[in-house]
Amino acid sequence: MRVAIRMARLGTETAFEVLARAKKLEAEGKEIIHLEIGEPDFDTPKNIKEAAKKAIDDGYTHYGPAAGLPEHRKVIAEYISRTRGVPVEPDEVVVTPGAKPIIFFAILTWLRPGDEVITPSPGFPIYESMISFVGAKPVYLPHREENDFSIDVDEFKKLVTPLTKMIILNSPHNPCGSVISKEVLQEIANVVLQDEDILVISDEVYSEIIYEGKHESIFSIPGMKERTVLIDGYSKTYAMTGWRCGYGVMNKDLAQHIIRLQTNSNSCTATFTQIACIEALTGPQDEVKKMVQEFKKRRDVIVDGLNSIKGFSCKKPKGAFYVFPNIKNTGKTSKELEEILLNEAGVACLSGTAFGPFGKGYLRFSYANSVENINKAIERIEKTIKKIVK
Repeated sequence: MRVAIRMARLGTETAFEVLARAKKLEAEGKEIIHLEIGEPDFDTPKNIKEAAKKAIDDGYTHYGPAAGLPEHRKVIAEYISRTRGVPVEPDEVVVTPGAKPIIFFAILTWLRPGDEVITPSPGFPIYESMISFVGAKPVYLPHREENDFSIDVDEFKKLVTPLTKMIILNSPHNPCGSVISKEVLQEIANVVLQDEDILVISDEVYSEIIYEGKHESIFSIPGMKERTVLIDGYSKTYAMTGWRCGYGVMNKDLAQHIIRLQTNSNSCTATFTQIACIEALTGPQDEVKKMVQEFKKRRDVIVDGLNSIKGFSCKKPKGAFYVFPNIKNTGKTSKELEEILLNEAGVACLSGTAFGPFGKGYLRFSYANSVENINKAIERIEKTIKKIVK
């Protein structure tokens, strides 16, 4: 079949491929413990679901503005102003079906063929996919285990060239669960503020899932609001992955270009979903706090469990709901071990190489599953690894 040449540059998200293989094994009768997909296993809070039902009954079943419902943009602006400590206006907010379109639209709007983008590795694979798709060049910013999977400022500065036009930051980080300190963000901002052609994408979709300290955003640093596209959403914080609603906060001029791309692709985000999202931000936050407490308990269980397995070494993440253990001492590659654990142990996880070249020698496990299942997975992994590591 004839397709556009650019399609060869488009990547994918391996988590969904592994999920499909795991589901196939389940259909064949094999029990699988799912630690591969980045999705909270909790139900969407009841007050949010009730708000959506009422919105449908109230007639929110038609087109809305491409940029998002005005009342929704207002609530987001108030939330970001409060949590990031920077005044935000509703016309600096664009609502999309999930957070991914903001990543895609910002890259489409800003980058030209041949531009360089400093992007995390390991990192969310869609970053590199979109960069390559538009003809730009990804430049990997290593998140190394010896640096707690955060950013080495000196290493970062060496990557900046006259071709650098975008920097992508993700904190808390997928797949490593690390967070970027205020001091490191300030150093990055100092570089960006010297070059008006550099735009920062700050992916903060895990900003409410943090276990130590508080979330820091480059958006909050003086001068950076105009130079940053802040990305956030509802999927992770409120267990709303299937609702498909996210947003970007950016300067007004850039927002107008993003809105045009939204008009040309999705038209708008579902209106009843947006009413539910207003309730998410303005309603009780008790369920979110309970979810984060449970994730923290699961984090401790899975980290301790993995560190008890010969050949594994696992850092304790500070946010999100992933661990990224080093498996180099097992003698197997990341991809080999992903296959072994799925087919022999019945545990679905992801090869670290799914997140870029600096994921070599690691696996990613999502602990968005029950403590019972996590303990069962640890037992299965240990039993399987004993056959491999002598």
